[in-house]
Amino acid sequence: MENIPVASLVPFVLMLLSIAVFPLFLDRFWEKNRNKLIVAIVLSIPVIVFLILSGHSHSLFETLVFDYIPFIILLGALFTITGGIFLSGDIEAKPIVNTLFLAIGAFAASFMGTTGAAMLLIRPVIQTNSERKYKVHTILFFIGIVANCGGLLTPLGDPPLFMMYLRGAPFNWFMSLGVEWLAVNVALLVIYFFVDTWFHSKESARALKRDRTEKVPLRIEGVLNFAWLAGVVIAVAFINEQYFSVIGENHYFKFIREAVILLMAVLSVRFTAKKTRKANNFTWGPIEEVAFLFLGIFVTMVPCLLYLSSHAKSLGVTAPHQFYYFSGALSSFLDNTPTAVTFHSLALGLGSQTGSTVPLVAGIPEELLKAICVGSVFFGSMTYIGNGPNFMVKAVAEENGIKMPGFFSYMLKFSLIVLLPLFIIVQLLFIH
Repeated sequence: MENIPVASLVPFVLMLLSIAVFPLFLDRFWEKNRNKLIVAIVLSIPVIVFLILSGHSHSLFETLVFDYIPFIILLGALFTITGGIFLSGDIEAKPIVNTLFLAIGAFAASFMGTTGAAMLLIRPVIQTNSERKYKVHTILFFIGIVANCGGLLTPLGDPPLFMMYLRGAPFNWFMSLGVEWLAVNVALLVIYFFVDTWFHSKESARALKRDRTEKVPLRIEGVLNFAWLAGVVIAVAFINEQYFSVIGENHYFKFIREAVILLMAVLSVRFTAKKTRKANNFTWGPIEEVAFLFLGIFVTMVPCLLYLSSHAKSLGVTAPHQFYYFSGALSSFLDNTPTAVTFHSLALGLGSQTGSTVPLVAGIPEELLKAICVGSVFFGSMTYIGNGPNFMVKAVAEENGIKMPGFFSYMLKFSLIVLLPLFIIVQLLFIH
């Protein structure tokens, strides 16, 4: 692996920069999925040629077959199944009601994914608050809690966690992050309750009267999709080498899990009424976007992973708190999935030189894996581009006439003053 030049990392950097920069400055070009695919292919071609000529084609094959395919199948299935669940209604938008919405979202995010939970709940939250004047703060906390911090308890919650699961972290290991999950989400919910109580007191009497009288009971459609969602959870939790030794003998048997997950998605499409998906504004566009972008990411990051594995000891990142802040910082402005994979590779390259006495999980010291997972998931909420659902929630809010803060205003008015202090406290208390 010593023959990996720094220049081979450039396509990966350009791929991530394109995801971060194009939506801000070339929005019309970037909104077409075809253009995303073109960028991914253009940046991937030189990497593929380099890997083949340098004798690393096996690493490319392993990444595409055993990382990219399971990753897209899981996200596609969660997207399909949760897109068949439609929650509607308009109840009184009291602070306790809004806080309960966010609390349910925090829990649901770990089992249906942050994207699924966010898309399920954002419209009823907006409808419930439609009579109120002050509601931007609710959307901001929704992004922080439901679209990000809630998804820490299982590998279904956020893509970085699933990638760590594919690298050997047991399904139930992620439950050990429950202390960090509880600390941040409870803190955010408490802060939100007091903030919403203050804004509620500023509402006009007329708005509050309308909110009390113009109510529509909550109604849920596509309930059968919860059964298909349970099927995905069971497949991810139990179809692995921990329970089926044959998978350890031949890793191609892992695709039994992917087959079951695909079956759940097919059943969802077959048994969900078209009108339910239409009410949910369901289209295949978002998952196409993810598939195209991550094809480019997974291909271009292969040289980066090889480079980190062979140069890890010279980079100076060895302590858990360093992994936490570095993975968090990059997850704030780049996609948190390749960030997590990159730092996992860095930790692998450190080997026994870390001096850690804790058990190994996914091939690295448990304390480092914990730092990578928590940092990648939490810090994804620091900007609109840190995690996929962030921009989606913003877009839905703006479609409904809610004037959301811009990219930098989001950071100045919310993430830097509310989220970052909590994330620092998490590090001081739990990640040393």
